[in-house]
Amino acid sequence: MADPVELPTPAKVVAARELPAREPVQDPTLRIPVNRDWEGKPEPRHRLVTIGDSLTHGFQSGAIFNTDISFPAIIAHELGWGGGFRHPSYPGYGGLPLNIELLLRELEERFGKNLDWWEAPLALFHARGFLDKAEDYWERGPGKDVPRTIGINHNLGVYGWDVRDVLSKSAKICRDAIDEPKDNFLKQVVQNDGDRAALRVLPSAGIDGDENMTVLAAAQRLGEDRSADQRHGIETLIVFVGANNALQTVTKLKVKWSGPDYKDLKGKESYTVWDPDHFKEELWELAKQVRGIAARHVIWCTVPHVTIAPIARGVARKMTIGSRYYPYYTRPWTSDRDFNPTVHPHVTGEQARDIDLAIDLYNDAITAQVKSARDDGRDWYLMDTAGLLDRLAAKRYIDDPNARPAWWQPYPLPPQLAALPTPPNSHFLTSDGNGRTDGGLFSLDGVHPTTVGYGIMAQELVNVMRLAGVEFRHLDGTVRPDPVLVDFDRLIRRDTLINQPPGNLTSGFEVLAWAEASISLLKRTLYFRG
Repeated sequence: MADPVELPTPAKVVAARELPAREPVQDPTLRIPVNRDWEGKPEPRHRLVTIGDSLTHGFQSGAIFNTDISFPAIIAHELGWGGGFRHPSYPGYGGLPLNIELLLRELEERFGKNLDWWEAPLALFHARGFLDKAEDYWERGPGKDVPRTIGINHNLGVYGWDVRDVLSKSAKICRDAIDEPKDNFLKQVVQNDGDRAALRVLPSAGIDGDENMTVLAAAQRLGEDRSADQRHGIETLIVFVGANNALQTVTKLKVKWSGPDYKDLKGKESYTVWDPDHFKEELWELAKQVRGIAARHVIWCTVPHVTIAPIARGVARKMTIGSRYYPYYTRPWTSDRDFNPTVHPHVTGEQARDIDLAIDLYNDAITAQVKSARDDGRDWYLMDTAGLLDRLAAKRYIDDPNARPAWWQPYPLPPQLAALPTPPNSHFLTSDGNGRTDGGLFSLDGVHPTTVGYGIMAQELVNVMRLAGVEFRHLDGTVRPDPVLVDFDRLIRRDTLINQPPGNLTSGFEVLAWAEASISLLKRTLYFRG
């Protein structure tokens, strides 16, 4: 089927070009008081439920695997409820679809820390073998069978999903979408990996035989699981979705605005960024369903500016003094010296600005939904993830004082992170062979956080939950006093990219560049899911 006609930049985005940079929302309550009539009553059975995409699922370095340290799992641990928090698991070959960290460690073990250019073909041949084994595991081996679950997952995030997917997709839709596996020599990647991953989230929602249940319906079922004297089955519901309505602009380096079939699961596949009016309509439907979920508190997260993620590296100098944008954005392994706009995939600075403006309009719509709910007396909150990432944006703001808007202040890293020999930042992760030399907030796919990066998200959400009156407990059940702080020492120990990154990151970049230029190995495997 031919691609639809490419649509022009939406009029609302064009009009927003004259506006200043969006100022983050500082008060999660939007300064609207609500009646907290639940105070003093027992907490609901399900203390935390999350709906979202890869950032909620726990995606990292090109794969979903460390779901026990996703940001929802980190929060559950701090609640003292980690043992009760249900989440999917993805054992075997580093998860789905491609664990870049594990692949680089395999190459390091075989070829050493320094990979010479003439070893690149051998390295890629070895990489193909790794991909082949992973493909066999998930398509034909133990990974193809979805494990039985004991109940509905509390983490209902699924990587790659946009708002329409959250509204529509079910286990039946995902299962029906999985094609008969084919062993393609040049495309050794797990087919239908996103649908396979979703089945480990959704079937638990179908424990009563209802394979048409969406994650929203699953959350509604958890909300109904309550005692006779309670109004809510869920204490805190976090909704964090919308990044995939713009993320592919930087992962595919292509800008294609949504058309009239944006609600169609197949028709929307070619779009990389949603018209703000389309997003607003989808969001309205999502918020309507969330209102039907019996949750004591609901936290909505805004959509981060995807052009800050280091997967799209700004080329050369910024467009003008004081600008947030570079003239071009391309792959992080393409140097300024080698970059050629007629050869290398890229988006322009003007396109990057329009993407950010669209996201600002998405976030205005999310904020409006929270305001409307609080006006109706609902205990809803806004966690401004976009503002959080802006405060951590190294190349955009930290490295360029001239680009900082009047409201901008750097985000204070937790003391444990600030005390590291190289405090983490939002640059692409690099190593000198002995340890990390730069980056540390983003994992090796350049899109998703490292474990400590997820920890920062968890801390900000913990702060909002405390504002809502949620009690956090020690393992012995005693209430934790304020401030409730995420255990970053624990996360640093778990974060292998922080404490022991692959020693071949620099030469690994050269392999990635060679692969992209010669056989397009990355075309299927490194269009990272959101």
